[in-house]
Amino acid sequence: MKKKTLCLADIAEMVGGELVGEGSAFISNLTSLDAAGPEDLTFLVKNSESDRLVQSQAGAALVPVSFSTITAIPVIKVKDPYLASALVHNYLLKKPFHAKGIHPRAFIGSDCQIAAEVTIGPLVAIGDRVVIGAGVTIEPGTVIGDDVCIGEETYLKANVTIAEGCTLGNRVVIHSGTVIGSDGYGYATDAMGFHVKRPQVGKVRIDDDVEIGSNVSIDRGAFGDTWIQSGVKIDNQVQIAHNVVVGPNSLIVAQVGIAGSTTLGRNVVLAGKVAVNGHIHLDDQVMVAAGAGIHSSLPKGSRVAGFPAIPVKSWAKSSTIFAKLPELYSELKHIRKTISDLQTKMQEKIETTSEK
Repeated sequence: MKKKTLCLADIAEMVGGELVGEGSAFISNLTSLDAAGPEDLTFLVKNSESDRLVQSQAGAALVPVSFSTITAIPVIKVKDPYLASALVHNYLLKKPFHAKGIHPRAFIGSDCQIAAEVTIGPLVAIGDRVVIGAGVTIEPGTVIGDDVCIGEETYLKANVTIAEGCTLGNRVVIHSGTVIGSDGYGYATDAMGFHVKRPQVGKVRIDDDVEIGSNVSIDRGAFGDTWIQSGVKIDNQVQIAHNVVVGPNSLIVAQVGIAGSTTLGRNVVLAGKVAVNGHIHLDDQVMVAAGAGIHSSLPKGSRVAGFPAIPVKSWAKSSTIFAKLPELYSELKHIRKTISDLQTKMQEKIETTSEK
């Protein structure tokens, strides 16, 4: 397929930037400062690294609005070079969808409604009464359970499992090894200590424009739905338990675990290895630092860190103190010894005075 190209003037319009320099040059790729060549666009996030841009062989660059260094190449000033570079890169890499149909080695159950414009690879297994929209791609080895509904332009990578009854919206991307709709973890323990499984009869609902990384597990609801709302981006190796609700445009980074029936508001950010207790609510725009443990609900806009989590500024101070604990302990022992010596001398003096 022929490479896409863009002239700099069109790029500036696309990203809402200010072009400084000649705008008629064309670029066909976006890459890093060090790797960029004459036909490449690059980007500079921090003005402090302007020397790297001066030395770059790039054809043009996206730079911050405050950028003032004189360069030999055209630059496009934007509010957020990181965001602008992503917009341009996605445009250059986007390929038109070409439906390849259903591979003869795929298995399709009964009473399915599958759009004509789809690509379904070999060794895909699709259950009964499944609905698949136009523009969907399903890679080899994927398993789709009965009564699943998949929206348009959704992309399921190899070896994904979508269990029975689950619903996927439009433009959902799910990476290899992920399981949607596994049973939630629920047991009742009898008097003898035996664990009786509680049936998990709910579903998983995934809304439009959600992307889910590899080896993620999202459990079905015990009764109602586990719900991943629109625009959510989930990293690899995340566990989301039954009846969790993740609000729109939230970001969940690798190895996060969210216990059952917890709800997240809009634009919540959970960094790597965060653990979230069950039956609590994290309100809109809560941000949790990596490795934190959340034990109770958090109000809108909270910024927390640590285990258990506390306000991030308090955690920063506590961390500083923690690093100094050996030194502080030595000082404490010295102070204790000094006080003990003084008490001994005072006692001796009192006794001497009494004898006189």
